[in-house]
Amino acid sequence: MSVEVTPPRANPALVGQDAAERTLLSAWNSGRLPHAWLLAGPRGIGKATLAYRFARFVLAQRPADEAGSGAGLFGAEPAPNRQPGLALGSDHPVFRRVAAGGHADLIVLEPGMIHPETKKESAESVVDHVRAAIAFLGMTPAEGGWRVLVVDHAEEMNTSSENALLKILEEPHARSLLLLVSHAPGRLLPTIRSRCRRLDMPALEPGVVATLLSRCVTDLKPEQGAALSVLAAGSVGRAIDLLEAGASEIYEALREVVAARDGAGLAMHALAERVGMFGPEGQASFRAFREVALHLASACARCAAGAPVVAALPAEARALPALAASGTGRWLAAWDELRRLAAATEGLNLDRRQSVFATLSALRDAAGQGRG
Repeated sequence: MSVEVTPPRANPALVGQDAAERTLLSAWNSGRLPHAWLLAGPRGIGKATLAYRFARFVLAQRPADEAGSGAGLFGAEPAPNRQPGLALGSDHPVFRRVAAGGHADLIVLEPGMIHPETKKESAESVVDHVRAAIAFLGMTPAEGGWRVLVVDHAEEMNTSSENALLKILEEPHARSLLLLVSHAPGRLLPTIRSRCRRLDMPALEPGVVATLLSRCVTDLKPEQGAALSVLAAGSVGRAIDLLEAGASEIYEALREVVAARDGAGLAMHALAERVGMFGPEGQASFRAFREVALHLASACARCAAGAPVVAALPAEARALPALAASGTGRWLAAWDELRRLAAATEGLNLDRRQSVFATLSALRDAAGQGRG
């Protein structure tokens, strides 16, 4: 099984975000395009893909066309130049140049850029990166149209970078467009959020996630794709992470431990050894374990309350009524306890295996199974 993911700058397909795309197109067609947008929502739902889709669209407009577009912000409002859609074909010259990172009127800030002082990759956009972007936006567009700045993972900017970015948000240049992409917009300065038009993008439907998974993962079994689409809570990016961490198998093992009437001790030890190891691989497995544990607690709480539940696996659907019989209150308490354990394990760097034992014990207690 292999995973092939097209990076957002080269991805021609945007699935499940039609409403967000229509919002951007409507703003363009209105002739009063806001100069800065904040695309917000869960990770892995297409925010960056939409940002590049819109950037390509804007960059592809001929200079003569711009008299009828968002330029109305910076002078007398012209008659709108209505466009039917944002998509450009992958053979379009603008698409190819953006995909290759070679368009003269597009600049991107994202994690992994080379730090100007250390000359190493940086996890955050530093102030020198932002200042260079501001200078770029102030130049005359090389192709006579617009200049576009995409800030991916905008919440990773440090405070100095955010303060520098405020300057261009407060005093935008004519025909400059800023697209900030963030899955944690609350971490941005309130002054930045207030100067952007916010576009909240929803999590994807499970069917959409399953479809996208099937496109980028070879030999993916339909039942595995269906399970991952539910466990990922609407994020195809997270679904791929869960796939690589073996989440489906981890979830089945966890569910069996929680449902076991007695003699679960050996299975608990085996699962703790599997997902509690140190190192990057262990971290991915542990995070997958935490997520599927929270999914089970949430599913049981919803089932106990009589709310609709989308099961990840057929076996889960059959087991839920018995597990949820202990009542909504116990499962809600377990869900809260699991969140507390996750925060403590990360914040205090606790032993992952002990955290796994505590999580399994909390789930078994909620199901009325005792500690096995």
